[in-house]
Amino acid sequence: MYIVQASLEPSRCKIGRTDDLERRLKEYNAMTGKSKNNVYQYLFAGEVKDAGQVEKAVKEKYPHLREEKSREIYFYNAVLFKDYVAFIKAHKLFVKEIIFKSEDKIVKIVKKTTPSLEERSISRKDVLQKAQKVKNDEFYTRYEDVEKEIRMYDKSIWQDKIIFCNCDDPVDNDEKRTSAFGLYFLRNFEELKVKKLICTHYGGGIDLFNAGGKGYIFTKEGFDEGKQFPSGYSGSFDDPLSLQILRDEADIVCTNPPFSRAIHFWKTIIESGKKFLIISNITNVINTAYIPYFKEGKVWTGYNRIDWFLDSKRQLVDAAGHWYTNLAVKNRPKYKNLKILKLKEIPEKYKKYDDNKILLVDNCYIPEDYKKPFAVSARPILNGLLEKGYTIMQEKRYTPYINGKECFARILVQKTCRQS
Repeated sequence: MYIVQASLEPSRCKIGRTDDLERRLKEYNAMTGKSKNNVYQYLFAGEVKDAGQVEKAVKEKYPHLREEKSREIYFYNAVLFKDYVAFIKAHKLFVKEIIFKSEDKIVKIVKKTTPSLEERSISRKDVLQKAQKVKNDEFYTRYEDVEKEIRMYDKSIWQDKIIFCNCDDPVDNDEKRTSAFGLYFLRNFEELKVKKLICTHYGGGIDLFNAGGKGYIFTKEGFDEGKQFPSGYSGSFDDPLSLQILRDEADIVCTNPPFSRAIHFWKTIIESGKKFLIISNITNVINTAYIPYFKEGKVWTGYNRIDWFLDSKRQLVDAAGHWYTNLAVKNRPKYKNLKILKLKEIPEKYKKYDDNKILLVDNCYIPEDYKKPFAVSARPILNGLLEKGYTIMQEKRYTPYINGKECFARILVQKTCRQS
């Protein structure tokens, strides 16, 4: 079994089988219609007992990542490649990994490294806060993160609905120039029984997807699909035409809004009254600009956090985001992270009182018998605390002080009778 990639096609790879690796590589590089500069090279190969069975297992494992026309071609990025290799090597028929030689030079994977956040003395929060201050946001979402979240919801949510991806979500024949949101709904259009998909491309700022400097609207309805380039259209989510689509057509908005304009986007989408599934900073649950939405039950957290984004050079960026939605969340797996106990049962090191005599609890411990407001960090809210009979008590974040020293921000909650 092998994974091979052409040098000019970084967003794709081919996964196949052969009994002669050298011959197969020559065949790839001799294909007609290919540029001589588009050189194929093995990324991985391994000996297996039954290549047919392993290939079948790969196809069954990754049907959503295979191209429709050429079923041997798979969507590629560094994280997916690691997943492909790990799956093949974990197969019961896998024997050993093989080292290649070409022109007496060893062909091997060289992992491009960048300084860690720790080495740069910054945190994930710093990365996203920096993005909120700059005009252009150089982050976009990985396909696997979109897939991981959307598959948590019942398919019926999308049936006969018009899906609107309105924050620079271009669509192109080349997957490298297609956003993960647009790509996911295109690949699963029939399975989800989507009525219509609308994706917009933002024509200003950094062109992350090399989709051009002119805003456009891509639509797919049934077998009909195409692009429109309205005169003067910017492609921004708050362009008058985008707002018209949101108001008159969209049923569900699914996108990753620019972090620097998140406050404006949240206000726009929530006031529209439409359903949505979006990505934003993980700290929004304790940010005064967003707390009222959570307090009023207009938004809640989705299932997953996101630790990695891609920048304009398609390199991994370590930053903490989370999914937020007003779609129904059922049987949230993170409920198990909440440690709801009687106050006296909570370890002393995880509970203390601040200068205002407000109880502070840490490590997702929650006092079930405490009748007064108490302060928690973002984690319990992300884990679904507000669905367990607890309510936010004020529309701004709470900053505790202990012995006159400021502590990290929290949010005040209190137990009520309401529980989902």
